[in-house]
Amino acid sequence: MKKRLIPILFFMCALTAMAQDTPEKQDPKTLEKINAARIALISEKLKLTPEQAEKFWPIYREFTEHRMELRKQLREAERTQDPARPKPERDQELIKLALQMKQQNVDLEKNYSERLLKVISAQQLLTLPKAEEEFRRMLLQRLQEREDLREMRRENRENLRQKLEQRTREKNN
Repeated sequence: MKKRLIPILFFMCALTAMAQDTPEKQDPKTLEKINAARIALISEKLKLTPEQAEKFWPIYREFTEHRMELRKQLREAERTQDPARPKPERDQELIKLALQMKQQNVDLEKNYSERLLKVISAQQLLTLPKAEEEFRRMLLQRLQEREDLREMRRENRENLRQKLEQRTREKNN
């Protein structure tokens, strides 16, 4: 059950993060740290040489930007659906659009795979999705730990407030 819940939670967190329209709304320092961690983990998992890394990262960044743009287009299409149209029509249009986006994503992966194979080995390319998934899991885990810490702090503050209130009532009695 827990193994199924984690990808779902990550997906929800990812959607929340992606729902922000522009990177300017996100903390640049946080984005920088996340990007540095992504680069470190993927470079380590793919065992990139310095020469490979120099050529790999510009292509990979370009690929990632195009992939994010496709997702953004789908979200925008979902937001701009005409509410006056019948729901079944809107739903069918969204399904058609989602399938087109998936095809564009496959085409994008094919194009960039060909480009990346000129820089890294086939084995390294096969390792890339695993490294990306491992990074997502690590990020989700850290986000969960951060949320757990916030919750503990809230609970501690609430407990402290209750104790202070109790002491005040005891003094007043």
